[in-house]
This record gives sequence, C-alpha cells and structure tokens, in this order.
Amino acid sequence: MRDALLRDGNRLVAALYNDRSVFPDDEPRRRLETCHEGRERSVHTLFGEISLTRRYYHHRPSRTGRHPLDEALGLEGAYSPAVARLICRAATLNPSFDQGAGDLAVYAGINIQSRQLGRVAAQIAPGMSTALATLGPLPPSSPSEEVITVFYVGSDGTGTPMRREELAGVPGKQEDGSARTREAKLGCVFTQTTTDEQGEPMRDPLSTSYVGTYEGCREAGILLHQEAVRRGLHRAQQVVYLGDGAAWVWENRRLNFPGAVEILDFYHASEHVGNMTKAIHDNDTARATALHRRWNHDMKQTSPAALLAEARDLLDEHSGWPEIKRAAIQSEINYLENHATRTNYGEYRAKGYFIGSGVIEAGCKTVVGQRLKQSGMFWSEAGAQNILSLRCLILGPHFDTCWKARHELLVEQRLKARRWSPVEKPKAA
Repeated sequence: MRDALLRDGNRLVAALYNDRSVFPDDEPRRRLETCHEGRERSVHTLFGEISLTRRYYHHRPSRTGRHPLDEALGLEGAYSPAVARLICRAATLNPSFDQGAGDLAVYAGINIQSRQLGRVAAQIAPGMSTALATLGPLPPSSPSEEVITVFYVGSDGTGTPMRREELAGVPGKQEDGSARTREAKLGCVFTQTTTDEQGEPMRDPLSTSYVGTYEGCREAGILLHQEAVRRGLHRAQQVVYLGDGAAWVWENRRLNFPGAVEILDFYHASEHVGNMTKAIHDNDTARATALHRRWNHDMKQTSPAALLAEARDLLDEHSGWPEIKRAAIQSEINYLENHATRTNYGEYRAKGYFIGSGVIEAGCKTVVGQRLKQSGMFWSEAGAQNILSLRCLILGPHFDTCWKARHELLVEQRLKARRWSPVEKPKAA
C-alpha cells in the first residue's frame, strides 16, 4: 500500500514540478548569458526520484550558470527542500553518515549515498549560521515567561580529532608538543523558574540551547552573547555564569555578561580540594578521603574559606614537609583563592542557584562527543564546524526558524543580483 501511494505521489510531484504554468522558468537573460532549453536532472523528493526538465542560463565570461527553476523550487542541489531537511537531521543526529543514510532508507525510503549527507550539510550549514545571526529575541511563549527568574550561561571546551593537515602548527599535549585535536568551544543557555520541595533548582523543560565554534575565544563569546539575547537575556531578573577554571571562560563573562553572578563549578572546586587532601595525607588514603569528605561538606554549606585557613595552618605546623609536597598543597590553595569570589556556595544555594556546570559538561558529550568524537573519525575543521552548527540548531529551538530565514536570504540575494544585472529580452524563437 505504501509503495503504491509513493508511486502515485511520485507521478503527481513530477507533473507538478514540470508544469510551467505553475512554475515558469522563462526568466529574461542577463547580459552576456546564453539560454539552453531542456536541461534534465534527477531530483530526490519525499515520493522518490523524479526527472526535472528546465532551462539553463550560462554566463560564459565568468564560466558560471544558473537554473531559475531550481531556485524557484528551493532545490538543494539534487534534493527537494523536504528531503534536504531530513538529510540535515540524519547527518547530524546519527553517530555517522553511514548510519544516517541507513536511517533515511529505513524510515523514509530515501536511498542516498552516505557521502552525500556530508555534502548537503556543507552546502546548507553556512547559510543556516548566517540566518541565525539575523534572528531577533524570541518572544515569550506564555505570559508566565515575560520575566525569566534566573538566566544561566555556560562555556566549556572539548577536543575534536582532526586530520593531520588541519593541525599543522597547533600546539598540543603529545610528547613532541604536537596536537591530535582542535578544541570545540561550546556555549549553552538555559533558564530556571522554580525550585523543588527541598529548595534545589529545577531547569525549565526544553529551555537549553547551544552554540559552538572552532574559532577563538572572542568569537565563542560573541556567539554565546548573541544566543543569550535571542533567548531573552533582557527579560532576566538575574544572570548566572557557570564555568570551570579556564581563563578564557571568565574573560568571556567579563566582556559579554557584565553584572552576571560568577559560579565556579562545584565539582571542579571539589577536585582541587581532593588533590590537596591527597597531597596532605599522601601515605594514608583513608585519612585523605575522610578529610576530602569533610572539607567538601563545609565548602558546599559556606565557601572554601575555612578549609583554606586549615590548610595554611597545616603548612605552618609542618615546615619539615618535603618541598614538592608543600608546593602541591600551595598550588591548590592558590587555585581556590583565585576563585574566591566564585565559590560562595552557601550563598548561591540559599538563593536557589545551580552550583554545578553539569549542563554544559553534558553538552560537550552529547552535542560534540556523540557525533564528532566517534572511533576512527578525523575531521576537517570546516566539516566539523558544519556538523556542529547544524547539531546545535537541531538540538535547540532555532532550526525551523533558521531554515525559513535562510530561504528568505537566498531569495533576497537572487532578487538583488537580478536587480543589479543588465538583462536582455528573450529573443523570438
């Protein structure tokens, strides 16, 4: 039954696409163009492959050409807009292009070679990113969202395996100083309206969106600020910036989110406390664990101030400790002191804030890792950026809006080209 319906649909779509009374392509020639009739191509639609016959306009001096009918139909190469949308989803939500092509065949009966998924993504992703930059703030979906109680922003980075030629001159962590990855800088935005019965914060459902780039820290900060504005930064009663200890994370906060409350991820702070207790009781794991548990509890209730005072007293009392041990303890003390204004966890919890950057940490795994860090993958930077950009859009609220905006931008560009290009009237047959 499905096959029969698809065959009927295929015939109807083919007849519609080839009906010049519905979709005319007799556009006047532009200067120095020649028109060639009857150029055919195959087009993949939701109802199968069809043959399309249309005009081709060739501009010999620039060695370029165009098919006005393809533009009018919104074709993405050999694919209808609906199929192109499915390809974008299959290419980005599956762990690999092979699995994406397999899903398209099973779920939609669309048989496309896996390498075509990457090509379509490369064709569409840059325009989607351009369209995203044109979007204004999203309107509140209900009167209750007119004001956002707490607006969270977070940043983090994770390495993506790259082809060797993409890593020339990039410093890394290998023994010879070379790199095997490039860092994807990921940003996220989410909101919080309420807390649970125990006073713990609750993230608003479906409120998380992401942006990602392989460019520098400054570019990552700009993208994140743009996303925050789209998501309603101006409606927030309080902005909270969550991050780990990376300097670029806090510099982006300073440049793009002045006035935001800075919170150092509690679990990063806890790791440094654990390193300190291991250095103090380097020969007694049980005592180190017990001290870590006690200091962790105290820090979560208030701040690291008390444990830092206790650690300094221990250094004073044990002046005979080996220098390497003292240096290890002092290093962790310095780390926590440098983040003193970001570690008032008792105050943050009393106000109902999140104190962990789990959302952005999970984003590094789900948005980047599950698609771009599979076994055997080595990317070009451009290819990785295309998939990362589309994946951020599809996993957030902007994909459909950007798809429409991209189409409108393409139409505007074509109208502008037509308006500024001298044209010739079609010659009589």
